[in-house]
Amino acid sequence: MVLKVLGGVLLVWLAFTVLGALFQFLTWALVIGAVAFVGAAAYTAVKRRNRRALGR
Repeated sequence: MVLKVLGGVLLVWLAFTVLGALFQFLTWALVIGAVAFVGAAAYTAVKRRNRRALGR
């Protein structure tokens, strides 16, 4: 009985560890994606503004 309880606790601990690592990775992926999106949007806005200023 004690081994079953310890096994269950170990399984829950392992699941939380994996989920924590996954959420940490997804947080950093979200930050990097947001920075890339803002950079691409700013680059497009500057490029479009320059094209309009040149009369194209």
